[in-house]
Amino acid sequence: MSLAFAYYPGCAAKQVQKEADWAARAVCAEVGITLHDMPQATCCGAVSLRETKPAFAMAVAARILSEAEQQGHDLATICNTCLQTLSQANYRLKNEPELLEQINEINKQAGVPAYRASIRVHHLLWVLTDQVDADLLKSKIRKPLKGMRVAPFYGCHGLRPEQVYQHAEAGKSDHLDRLITLIGGEAVSYWGRDRCCGFHVMLSDKQEMRQMVTNNCLSAKSAGAELMITPCTLCDMAMGAYQGIAEKSTGRTIGLPEMNFAQLLGLAMGIDEQKLGIGRLHVSPAPVLSARGVIN
Repeated sequence: MSLAFAYYPGCAAKQVQKEADWAARAVCAEVGITLHDMPQATCCGAVSLRETKPAFAMAVAARILSEAEQQGHDLATICNTCLQTLSQANYRLKNEPELLEQINEINKQAGVPAYRASIRVHHLLWVLTDQVDADLLKSKIRKPLKGMRVAPFYGCHGLRPEQVYQHAEAGKSDHLDRLITLIGGEAVSYWGRDRCCGFHVMLSDKQEMRQMVTNNCLSAKSAGAELMITPCTLCDMAMGAYQGIAEKSTGRTIGLPEMNFAQLLGLAMGIDEQKLGIGRLHVSPAPVLSARGVIN
């Protein structure tokens, strides 16, 4: 099997959530996926830029998409917000020829090659669960989860708006479930699995954000989850890094280990914990993982 992508990890994976990037690269190396770095790529232009300067944001997204196109590969990302932003831009550029021409003219002034709207935008989770042969993936599992109850937290930007995604995957919420099952775990069904993580109101309404984190995590824990995984670096930040802050703010104890999906997959593959950045997690998963023999 040979799969190759222009790899766009996003801003968070370059700074505060580096472990998600490390794990993605390690897992892809195990199954033969080639990730080509994008040295010219910038922030995807999500949220505030998209709202305040939509034309500027569209030009930024087109610049990133053009770099992937120049490499001759589709683009893959590990951030739901980057996925949504780039997919939304790609959808419009593919379906609005006049807009594509206008944006290419803007980017031409900066020396950016014209985007021909020929590529697709993928989430790495979709690639691993839908494009990698399931038997190959199973053959790489050396430390199965032995029935561990894992909460799949999908968030919202990888699911909605469904129409901007070029994949049958869009709008569904079963990729994490299938991955958990494949590596020997039990996927927990719970209320918060496809809710917003709260990251995007972190600055505008910090109390609301912390309540959202608390509600999502406790709904998973009350359903019996021992661990939570997400497919998004921003969800990782909210549900993991801000979990302790949410506890103090809401006065409720959570204590639910959270990690990126590639980290848990990497552990099941027997990849070294340090290589996956497990020590950087804010709520230690060691007790749960050691009880199942996933780590020593």
